[in-house]
Amino acid sequence: MHESGELNYVKQGYQYLVKHALALLLVPIIFGVIMKFNDKPAVELLTSWNSIQVSFVQAISFLFFVISIAAYFIISRERTVYLVDYDCFKPPMALRAPFARCTEHARQVLVSHPKSVHFQMKILERSGLGEETCVPPAAHYLPPVITYTLTMEETHLALFSAMDSLLEKTDLKPKDIDILVVNCSLFAPTPSLADIVINKYRMRSNIKSFNLSGMGCSAGLISVNLATELLKVHPASNAIVISTEILTPNLYMGKERSMLLPNCLFRMGAAAILLSNKKSDQKRAKYRFVRTVRTHKGADERAYTCVFGQEDPEGIVGINLNIDLMKVAGEALKSNIATLGPFVLPLSEKILFLLSIIGRKVLKMNMKPYIPDFKQAFEHFCIHAGGRAVIDELQKSLKLSAEHVEASRMALHRFGNTSSSSLWYELSYIEAKGRMKKGDRVWQIGFGSGFKCNSAVWKSNRTITASTDGPWVDSIDRYPVYIPEVVKL
Repeated sequence: MHESGELNYVKQGYQYLVKHALALLLVPIIFGVIMKFNDKPAVELLTSWNSIQVSFVQAISFLFFVISIAAYFIISRERTVYLVDYDCFKPPMALRAPFARCTEHARQVLVSHPKSVHFQMKILERSGLGEETCVPPAAHYLPPVITYTLTMEETHLALFSAMDSLLEKTDLKPKDIDILVVNCSLFAPTPSLADIVINKYRMRSNIKSFNLSGMGCSAGLISVNLATELLKVHPASNAIVISTEILTPNLYMGKERSMLLPNCLFRMGAAAILLSNKKSDQKRAKYRFVRTVRTHKGADERAYTCVFGQEDPEGIVGINLNIDLMKVAGEALKSNIATLGPFVLPLSEKILFLLSIIGRKVLKMNMKPYIPDFKQAFEHFCIHAGGRAVIDELQKSLKLSAEHVEASRMALHRFGNTSSSSLWYELSYIEAKGRMKKGDRVWQIGFGSGFKCNSAVWKSNRTITASTDGPWVDSIDRYPVYIPEVVKL
């Protein structure tokens, strides 16, 4: 413990020196200049200044050069994008799926497959989910009823609830929306979900609309990236991003274990986000957009099981779960870190990271890759609540504290894996706890099929007080809660 403390002081001293290196270097330079001219009389200095002759043409040329450079930087500068506000759909308690209901339904539906029932129970026991997560109306039937009518009932409930609340919260009229991006991976009807939203709210006929599907749980940040890129080139505009996953048409009633995993972990959820590049929205906006990073690494179907499944020392699952999680998710995460790091990490961490690369790649030294201390760059972390294994592995790899991953664990416990919208439930948790201060930086990390790892970085525009609405309003006082490794059913 003593050695660890000493190393910590050494690292803090190193970070201070690097952070203030420029100031520390300027001090002797300024001191030297003062000493050099200290001996010269004022008359001699004035004579030297007057001897410098600049013609009128030279002065105009220099002024024109300065103005041209300034104009270039102003024109080429990207427009600032603000996250004005967002809202998360809170499913009605009538749709909650406690473990007892899940157990009863599994036994009724898979009556001739007791091993599959046992498998689902073991997954639930280790899932990290709580008793208040919700499933769509179709899943409450015995057996579940999968119809287009019930699918659209879930769609309307999730999308319109989040959208209505956001419009009311921001006092935004549907006719004033310039860009709409909707993402849902597993349900792609005709007309599209984006068209359904446009028709419901009677938006303008010239609205720029996009419907993304088949991109997994990281699609929410892909949608944010698309919206911000559009806002950078369309002045005085705003954009709505809606992220959801419709579960009804994807309810599985067979015995294939890898297909049963989503039934155990996925729950209802949706989020609607308002982005803007308008100066008038600067003061009321919650966050300022900093950067998004997208990386993609190839993976087979076992990656899905590895990420969403749990450890299985007893061999209950019967699927190969012995793949190192960081081999699958980690490769994408490393690429993401390599791209994001130079833009967000302090100079001290950049130097250590560079030295690590030189040691391993150039000098061929047998040393572990240096994982930058991202706690120096961010105050808050939102890790996709895809399952306990994902959160555990990222906490270990990024050396995060229990508080850093608290929002992710509690969102998984209260709402389950809500796919692409989970990051917004986590951000809402941080706000509900009153932890978001002005200038705080947030790193959202999304994982999805493919295998994708997408990041979004935000900077808090103001200190955010706990709201009187939102998905956590009636439960935040009970959190955080203790989540055991195994909940015996």
